[in-house]
Amino acid sequence: MANPTTTQDAPEVFATQEAMIEVEDDAHAQAGAHAEPELLGLAPFQWVSIAMVVLLLIAFLGAKVHKTIAGGLDSKIAAIKGNLEEAKQLRAEAEALREEYAAKIAGAEKDAEAMLDNARREADGIVAKAEEDTAAMIARRERMVQDKIAAAERQALADLRARAADASTAAAAQLIETNHDAAADKALADDVIARI
Repeated sequence: MANPTTTQDAPEVFATQEAMIEVEDDAHAQAGAHAEPELLGLAPFQWVSIAMVVLLLIAFLGAKVHKTIAGGLDSKIAAIKGNLEEAKQLRAEAEALREEYAAKIAGAEKDAEAMLDNARREADGIVAKAEEDTAAMIARRERMVQDKIAAAERQALADLRARAADASTAAAAQLIETNHDAAADKALADDVIARI
C-alpha cells in the first residue's frame, strides 16, 4: 500500500503551458551558462573572418588574381563597347534603309499620281475623240439619210410626174377620142401644117 502522507503532501500537478515553461526555465537555470569555445581570446566567427581576409590578401597579392579579374572585366567592357558600336552601326544602317524606303514610297506615290494624271488626260482625250467621232458619224448618217430622203423624194416626184403624164396622156387621148372626129382631126392637121 502506498504511503498516505506522500500522496497527501504532494501537490496536485496539472499540465499547463505555464507549468511547462517554468520547468524549462528551471532546467536552463540549473544547467548554467553555455561556454563558447575560444582560441587566443577570439570566437570561431572571428577566426573565420580573419581566415577569409588572409585568403583574399594571398589571392590578390600573391596570385595577382585582381589583374586577372580586372583583365576579364576589361575584356567584358571591350566586348560590350564593341556590341554597342555594332548596335549603333546597325541602327544607322536601319535609319538609312528607312529613309531610302521612305523616299522610294514618296517617289512611288508621285509616280502613281503622275500615272493617274496621265490616265485621266488620256481618258479625257479618248472621250473627246469619241465625242468628235460620234458627232462626225452622226453628221455623216444625217447627210446619208437626207440624201436618201432627197433621192426618194426625187424618185417619188419623177414617178408622180410619170404617172401624171401617163394619166394626162391617157385622159387627153380619151378626150380626143371622144370629142374629136374626122373633121376635127382634119382642121387640127391643117392648123399644124399652117404653123409649120
